[in-house]
Amino acid sequence: MNPLSLSSSSSRLLEVTVISGENLLDNRKQPVKKNAFVNIKSESYSCNLQTTKMDKEGGGFPKWNEKLIVDLPMHARHLTVEVQCKNSSGIKTVGIAKVPTSDFIGGILPEDYLHFLSYRLRNEKGEKNGIINFSVRVKNAAPPSQSTAGCAAAYTQQWTAAPIDMGISYNGSCGVVTGVPVYPGSFLGNSMAKRF
Repeated sequence: MNPLSLSSSSSRLLEVTVISGENLLDNRKQPVKKNAFVNIKSESYSCNLQTTKMDKEGGGFPKWNEKLIVDLPMHARHLTVEVQCKNSSGIKTVGIAKVPTSDFIGGILPEDYLHFLSYRLRNEKGEKNGIINFSVRVKNAAPPSQSTAGCAAAYTQQWTAAPIDMGISYNGSCGVVTGVPVYPGSFLGNSMAKRF
């Protein structure tokens, strides 16, 4: 079924480009030999399944660089990315990643912003089993309004990160940073670099 015909006001069309996989293992022991492919679906709706072609040569580090169009219902909370491989005993799931829609929809960026994402895959036992790299963008996003056009334009410029003091806080406890983005052209002074 053509996902373009499914789009309505109750769903969004996503353009997902499946780029590559890293360190994909078969039974957590040896690298996947060949025939890896990716299934993408919105939440658990199998009727909306889109699949890449098989990478017949990449082994544990496959490359697809393939664009898929996925219909994502407005109420969907995540996008499921599943890596599988075909071998002599059939089709086996290598790993699954559930990508929260909040990672690419909502917030201060425009809906049609191109997000490059990398997610840890987990096997059926919940153990780590490789990484999947892909990009996602909303295809049928509403045009930006006059009030958000300036904000969206600001994100096309290069950004630099300001130094962050990791010292001891006023009450004597140490702070914890869970995620500090690093942008092209960012800087760390010599005194900051020595702390890391």
